[in-house]
Amino acid sequence: MTEDGDVEITGEDVYLARTEADEAALAVGFSLATGAEVVTSRDGFGVPVVDVPRAGWAAAAMHARDVLGMDFADWLSAVDEPDREPPGVDVVLHVVSTASAGGPASRLRRAGAPSGGVRRLLLRTGVPDADPVLPSLTGVWPGLAWHERETFEMFGVTFADFADALGLGLRPLLLPDGFEGTPLRKSFVLAARASKPWPGAKEPGEGGESAGRSARSPGRRKTAPPGVPDPSWGPRAAGPDTGASS
Repeated sequence: MTEDGDVEITGEDVYLARTEADEAALAVGFSLATGAEVVTSRDGFGVPVVDVPRAGWAAAAMHARDVLGMDFADWLSAVDEPDREPPGVDVVLHVVSTASAGGPASRLRRAGAPSGGVRRLLLRTGVPDADPVLPSLTGVWPGLAWHERETFEMFGVTFADFADALGLGLRPLLLPDGFEGTPLRKSFVLAARASKPWPGAKEPGEGGESAGRSARSPGRRKTAPPGVPDPSWGPRAAGPDTGASS
């Protein structure tokens, strides 16, 4: 507030107002496109993030391309969320408007968006472990075929109606034939951690008391770090209860 009692509007106030207006406009547009409620936010770099329901995944992608001008699909991948209810993965798609690349500062840039005015957007949806199926976006951006194949083999997400130029259907991209498991899921057991103890208290749940915590302080529930097998996993040495002969 100024000495005259007037309210002073700062550059930060303008930025926040524009950011909130942009997010509100995105939410309305994607809600109309998908027929469902969506949630908008921004990541740590200021890029808009739109959370859409799984059923509206394809409709949201077409809205981003046809209405918002996000004509380039940069990448698609997933994030494992085993502690969520229900457990599953988040599939994330990063799209960009090539018309904004290298051109004058866009409206989003004036509102504080990064990367020299390049308009970009993150679409995200949750896929539960109980039904890990998501509509394929290869009909919207054919170049996503490799991305969906990698997400399929690494996270176990099946992309319905997947199609690529070869017409061979959804199949592994990097792993050899016959490979079992999904290596980028946190439940996947790493061979190195199954064959020998992990050295030291390097991760949560491994080792004893943390250096910065008093012995009297209640610690959080110890959970096995990613890749560490459950005690019941794998072969065990023959013992008196196994019935094995000496």
